[in-house]
Amino acid sequence: MSIRTLLLLLIAVPAVVIGGAVALGIKFPIPDWGREYVLSFVIAEEPPAFSLPEIEGPDDPDRPLVVIDAGHGGRDPGSVSGNVREKDIVLAIALALRDELLANGGIRVALTRDEDKIVPLADRPEIARQLGADLFVSIHADSAGELDEISGASVYTLSSEASSEAAARFAARENNADRVNGLIIEGQSDEVSAILVELSQARTQEDASEFASLITREGRGEIEFHPTAPRRSAALAVLRAPDVPSVLFESGFVTNETDRTRLTSEEGRRQYAKVLERAIRVYFARRLET
Repeated sequence: MSIRTLLLLLIAVPAVVIGGAVALGIKFPIPDWGREYVLSFVIAEEPPAFSLPEIEGPDDPDRPLVVIDAGHGGRDPGSVSGNVREKDIVLAIALALRDELLANGGIRVALTRDEDKIVPLADRPEIARQLGADLFVSIHADSAGELDEISGASVYTLSSEASSEAAARFAARENNADRVNGLIIEGQSDEVSAILVELSQARTQEDASEFASLITREGRGEIEFHPTAPRRSAALAVLRAPDVPSVLFESGFVTNETDRTRLTSEEGRRQYAKVLERAIRVYFARRLET
C-alpha cells in the first residue's frame, strides 16, 4: 500500500464513520476537555481619562481661572544639580503662587499636580482646556550642564520657530520628556511643532505674548532674568492649547549657584510667586477693560 493510499484512508474512514453516525442520529459525547483548547483573550479596556484637579478659590464660575503647571514630577526629576531637582523646585514655586493668588482673592486656581507625581505631557494643557481656564502657567527650571555661569529666568511663548538655538534645545528636551520617562503617548508625530502652532488661534497667542511681557515688567528689579534673552519662543508641546493663553516660566538654572540659592530658599520662591501673581492680576484687569 502506498503512502498516498494510506493517507486517503486515514482521512476518508473517519469521515465516513462520522457521516453515517450523524445520518443515524448517533451523537458523540464531547470530552470534558473538548472546549478548553479554545484560546480566550482579555482585551484591555481603554485607560480611564485623567481626573481633573480641584478648583480652589471663589465659588463663582465667572471669576478668572488660572491653571498652574509644575513641570516634571514622579520618576521624572527634570534638571538636576547635586541633590537639587527641578521637579521639587517648580512644585514649591507653583504652591507658593497658588497661595498668593488665593490669599489676595478674586481668582480661581487649579494645579496640574500638587504632589510629587508624573503627569503626561499631553495631559497638562488638556487639563487647562477641559477646565475652561483663562490662563495656563507652566513653571520649569533649566540646566546649562558645565556652563555654571549661565543664569536668569526666561518666559517662553509658543512659536513654530525657536527664537534661538538654546530655545530650540530646551523645547526638544521638554517635548521628549514623556518618551525619556517611558510614557507612550499615542497620536504624536514628528511634525508636532508645526501642528501646535497651526492649532493656536492668533488672538490666543497675542494674549500669551502680552502676559509674558507683564511677567518681565513686574519682575524687573525683583528677580533676575536672563541678561540677553528674558523673552523666548519655541514649539513647546506643553503650550499647545489652542484656546488658552499659555506661557512657560523658566525660573532659572539649577546649575548656577546664585539661581540655585534663590530657587531653593523659601524667600526666593516667594519672590517668584509674587511677581507671577502681580502679572496675572494686571493681565485679568486689562481683560476687564476691553
